[in-house]
Amino acid sequence: MQRYPRNMIGHGPNPPDPQWPGGARIAVQFVVNYEEGGENCVLHGDAASEAFLSDIAGAAPWQGMRHWNMESIYDYGARAGFWRLHRLFTGSDIPVTVYGVASALARSPEQVEAMKDAGWEIASHGLKWVEHRDMPEEQERAQIAEAIRLHTEVVGARPLGWYTGRCSENTVRLVAEEGGFTYISDMYDDDLPHWLEVGARDQLIIPYTLEANDMRFATAPGYITGEQFFQYLKDAFDVLYAEGQAGRPKMMTIGLHCRLIGRPGKLAGLQRFIDHIKKFDDVWCPRRIDIARHWAQTHPHKRRERPSQMDRETFVSRFGGVFEHSPWIAERAHGLELGPAHDTPAGLHNALARMFRSASHDERLGLLKAHPDLAGKLAVAKRLTAESTSEQASAGLDALTDAERARFTELNNAYVSKHGFPFIIAVRDHDKAGILAAFETRIANDTETEFATACAQVERIARLRLEDML
Repeated sequence: MQRYPRNMIGHGPNPPDPQWPGGARIAVQFVVNYEEGGENCVLHGDAASEAFLSDIAGAAPWQGMRHWNMESIYDYGARAGFWRLHRLFTGSDIPVTVYGVASALARSPEQVEAMKDAGWEIASHGLKWVEHRDMPEEQERAQIAEAIRLHTEVVGARPLGWYTGRCSENTVRLVAEEGGFTYISDMYDDDLPHWLEVGARDQLIIPYTLEANDMRFATAPGYITGEQFFQYLKDAFDVLYAEGQAGRPKMMTIGLHCRLIGRPGKLAGLQRFIDHIKKFDDVWCPRRIDIARHWAQTHPHKRRERPSQMDRETFVSRFGGVFEHSPWIAERAHGLELGPAHDTPAGLHNALARMFRSASHDERLGLLKAHPDLAGKLAVAKRLTAESTSEQASAGLDALTDAERARFTELNNAYVSKHGFPFIIAVRDHDKAGILAAFETRIANDTETEFATACAQVERIARLRLEDML
């Protein structure tokens, strides 16, 4: 049995209305990453200098040495860039979320005080601004715990939000298992928050962004001027705002770094964007913790039975009758690579239909023969499956006149005699007259055509049944 853990369906084609406060058409959320003093540096006990996200083109780590230029660029973020951002956001009356590296916060008490005085949320950005990809699980777990301890000591309250950034495959699970985070942002998979089930914990995810992010000033392809940054943010905002006006409000996140956007020429683009969104009355600019609390209250998670998580016995018991009297289809489908995408009617139907389509001709013929005649003897004797009984009743086939019943009996006999299997049609797609008209038309087809048509109708019936079940 294979199970595919990635969620490729998410909220699906009809995402929930977030019901942003005040009827806002969009939530625009700014994140200030505070990493200065938490980056790779031999002063911090690291083996080499930092090489990531700076204005040094093609930077490489210096093994066992301090990289004076790299350190001074990070220092600029703390010394000048932070205060430029602080003046911009406090002057615009926009609260932000800070992704604070715990060791960086500990080395910047004046900045931390300014964050708190401004009412900014200080979420955790891990213990150090380093790569976690190859970190052993227990070491990463210990670093998460130490990040929380140090953050709480420095800030005065534990963090409620978490974003590692340079994470491992274990990060999200380990942070969720810690149990104290209102949200985690180490995902980039949606324009709205969503829930992740981690063991017994329902963990809220507020996705982050790597494209509406000033890091593109330091990576290729990227932004060269503040105007390019502004134009991208404006375009993203305008599209999302229009979706909100159309009744599908979303969230827009903007990622910022003190040492990058804090430079004057880059900041000009951010200033223009803030001026742009200030022209709209129905824009909500919250902290991420505000989004998390609102989402948890408005859209609390509800656990449900998921086909991809069922054992074989439960799966077959639940879905073995979707294809009439043919549990072998569910038995085979359970062995497929199922995942969250198969926990919807469309997804599960695809898995079951694959097994029907790949079956031998004789197996499919046997399934066709397992279907009852329309308004036939089994219906009269009340020996249909519950699904078939409901379906035939929905089209009025349980209340035929004597003349109608006689005509159906005549057609049933003639059809089976000619083709060797019952006439099959998804009765819920038709009324009684439409079913009778289709019957009289299709009986003249050749058997090969009718076999293909009947198989398609079997799949349609299964799809409708799954709509009811899921």
